[in-house]
Amino acid sequence: MRGGAKIMYSMAVFLVIVSVLYFLGTMYINDSGNLYRAGGGSYNYEWAGGVSIVLAGALALMLGGYLHFTEKRIDVLPEDWEEAEIADGSGTLGFFSPHSIWPFAMSMAVAVLGFGIVFMHYWLIALGAIFLIYTTVMLNLQYGLPKEKH
Repeated sequence: MRGGAKIMYSMAVFLVIVSVLYFLGTMYINDSGNLYRAGGGSYNYEWAGGVSIVLAGALALMLGGYLHFTEKRIDVLPEDWEEAEIADGSGTLGFFSPHSIWPFAMSMAVAVLGFGIVFMHYWLIALGAIFLIYTTVMLNLQYGLPKEKH
């Protein structure tokens, strides 16, 4: 197991510990941040922060699992090798489309979807979701389609 997986697993353990402390800490505090009822026990728990911390821990665990399984399938990276030179890490990092409209279109689709959620207009949510699915598919297929279909 390499560094990336260890970091994500340790973050997951930390967030689980913090979520338990958060649960115990907010359960018996009488403040205006939650609905407090004397003798209410877990009824007094502040749910927004607690659920956020638990979900952040689950995300860190998923990322740790992904890194754990992918790092054992790849060879030693230059950043993991102490004798590596700068030139060992050079080379092509990937292909990035210089003139693609689809990232901008996807951001506009997310904006439409977000406005639909904020203002609770179901037709706008549906339109934004359809637009987002379409733009995501077109982003993925922009170099897989024949030239006349662009």
